[in-house]
Amino acid sequence: MAEGTIDLRGRDFLDLADFTPEELRGLLRLAAVLKEKQKAGERVQPLMGKTLGMIFEKSSTRTRVSFEVGMVQLGGHALFLSSRDTQLGRGEPIPDTARVLSRYVDGIMIRTFSHESVRELAEYATVPVINGLTDLHHPCQVLADAMTILEHKGRLEGVTVAYVGDGNNMANSWLVGAPLFGMNLRVATPPGYECDSGVVDRAKELAARAGTEISLVHDPREAVAGADVIYTDVWASMGQEAEREERLRAFAGFGVTVALAAQAAPDYLFMHCLPAHRGEEVAAEVIDGPHSVIFDEAENRLHAQKAILVATMAGRLA
Repeated sequence: MAEGTIDLRGRDFLDLADFTPEELRGLLRLAAVLKEKQKAGERVQPLMGKTLGMIFEKSSTRTRVSFEVGMVQLGGHALFLSSRDTQLGRGEPIPDTARVLSRYVDGIMIRTFSHESVRELAEYATVPVINGLTDLHHPCQVLADAMTILEHKGRLEGVTVAYVGDGNNMANSWLVGAPLFGMNLRVATPPGYECDSGVVDRAKELAARAGTEISLVHDPREAVAGADVIYTDVWASMGQEAEREERLRAFAGFGVTVALAAQAAPDYLFMHCLPAHRGEEVAAEVIDGPHSVIFDEAENRLHAQKAILVATMAGRLA
């Protein structure tokens, strides 16, 4: 098998918990190889002639551009399908859409609201389905995050990540991802905005198996104390705009300020999946400061997702 290659042909990428630590490490190695080859100007096109159908029921800058550019760089082609461009928006059953698209494309990426819809799509599709984001999980982002931490820290094992903010899809994916990568995780949320209880139970099982630590608290200072990474996300995600004012009140004191960040390890990294609201979940001095790696993190969405595409649609680099 070629250097860095991991063969996941025909597998879906819906939730990090569907994979073993070895498989996830394999994806990180493949992502690093693909990034190195791109930086060196070496053309690697294992997806020549293949097409990715991209369904967007939630809009996105980074997800669309990174998947579309990734497919082009790998020799393939990507089709953008908004909710206006598919029969899903007109009530076609998900199984029918899955079966039809499987006759046309070699893989499907979907960014939507319901995680169950993605699971149903994967159940009936005969090509790999990649979760570009749901309200429950955002696995592509955490894979890119792990890649970024590894680049900057040189390790993942024993790294402590402090997640401060909403118990949303990012927090959920960090809960299952941290133990699979050998990291410790502390999540600080306001009361009433905790992570999904089912995800928490699964994460505790994974942490017990990995020998890592997970803690769920309501005090950001407790989460951040001595942490190697501080991570946050917007307080009102897409679809929650009507709750914005209520959430601003509930999340008072959960912004990552200079004073809060000072409680972390001296060489901490600041991370954010973007887009960010400076002055709300993070101070401008932090996100634009010397500890911030948000643009490396954003770039690595491209490389991590290229690894997913190659592993699930080709299984080899050449």
